[in-house]
Amino acid sequence: MRIYDQFYINGEWVDPVTPRSLDVINPATEQVCGKISIGSAADVDKAAQAARAAFATFGQSSRQERIELLAAICEAYQNNYQDLADAISEEMGAPTKLAVEAQAASGIGHLSTALEVLKNYEFEGTAGHSMIVKEPIGVCGLITPWNWPVNQITCKVAPALAVGCTVILKPSEVAPMCGYIFSKIMEEAGVPAGVYNMINGDGPGVGTALSSHPEVDMMSFTGSTRAGALVAQNAAPTVKRVTQELGGKSPNIVLDDVDLEAAVTRSTMTMFMNTGQSCNAPSRMLVPADKMEAAAEIAARVADAVVVGDPKAETTTMGPVVSDVQFNKIQSLIQTGIDEGATLVTGGTGLPDGLDKGYFVKPTIFSNVNNEMTIAQEEIFGPVMAILPYNSEEEAIAIANDTPYGLAGYIQGDNMEKVRSVAAKIRAGNINVNGVSGDLNTPFGGFKQSGNGREWGEHGFIDFLEIKAISGAG
Repeated sequence: MRIYDQFYINGEWVDPVTPRSLDVINPATEQVCGKISIGSAADVDKAAQAARAAFATFGQSSRQERIELLAAICEAYQNNYQDLADAISEEMGAPTKLAVEAQAASGIGHLSTALEVLKNYEFEGTAGHSMIVKEPIGVCGLITPWNWPVNQITCKVAPALAVGCTVILKPSEVAPMCGYIFSKIMEEAGVPAGVYNMINGDGPGVGTALSSHPEVDMMSFTGSTRAGALVAQNAAPTVKRVTQELGGKSPNIVLDDVDLEAAVTRSTMTMFMNTGQSCNAPSRMLVPADKMEAAAEIAARVADAVVVGDPKAETTTMGPVVSDVQFNKIQSLIQTGIDEGATLVTGGTGLPDGLDKGYFVKPTIFSNVNNEMTIAQEEIFGPVMAILPYNSEEEAIAIANDTPYGLAGYIQGDNMEKVRSVAAKIRAGNINVNGVSGDLNTPFGGFKQSGNGREWGEHGFIDFLEIKAISGAG
């Protein structure tokens, strides 16, 4: 069992001001796999004071100093790579292959990308007779989720440090172990005291204190739309910048000219990756009405071929959802889909056959869904896909945009002129065509209630910078 009962503040491992612990549950076994301490406003204040003091120096550091620091972090990350992957699999149920090749890999990917961007990033320019300077915004509070834990930690920490900010990280208390290991990586890399700080805790105890603290200049949050709104409200009195990567209910438009077998197969496989626990998952598949039955049959074949089980088993392709809370929510929404009249093609409520414990969900496909149904509007965050019919391209676009979210959209089609036309009309921050997604330099973020700001690559630097005009010096 992993016991992580200290926080990393001002370059030291320290005890919480008020001791309080929380069990970490392995979602595949429902057994306790770790214990962490839960912080409070007093711990946040200690970290904020340390980060503010460190910013006085680190905010003036040279590009070369930060390049060397990121390089050291990359090296330390590689030294702890397997431990990170193991922790991710244990705490949130990712199959070993996914944990190693995607989850842990995303972390070194973001760190390496930020390092390369930093080498040539333009922090100075001119406009007319003015010199325009981009400077670090200051102390940044980072709140990260449990579904892609290291991915979200590194895509925030890397650009923040690259531009000269100091940070306070609050990892998800549901999957906190990789955040602790990442903090060991930062210590091993020799990050200066106070530049990076980490406090475990929940939203009410640490998240609220962090987002409202007067010494915190900026909040970067990834999580639910509801929680993101609370962060913004708490940050408002101190007028700090808030960037948010929130929920999604992403449409996947299958155009009538595409190979239906290939399009539905790859889309359904994408939906079930990470057990459907991705904010940009293609959870609403839109197909021509006359192809509804055929699309449902193809999707069902893919779903029925998914191997659900022990994340450590080599044959497993889908692990559990992260917690009993998520399991119960998903079960309720599947039942709601049935009750509201959607056609259950495969899957449904209850544990998959052969499993009697763990938060495992059957890969589930609904067809004949309309966009007023709960399962078409609410983010399920599990392995549940809804197939909706459309009668014209215009209707498909209208259905796709009929959601409060706008994180991602997917288009399957052979005619690139038509694909580009449809993409231009989808209100979402990321559009994926024929199974091609962005790389780590592609800006990631959403429209509407999916948030604001962008992460990843060069675009991920912007939100951590302030713009200063020095007139007469251009």
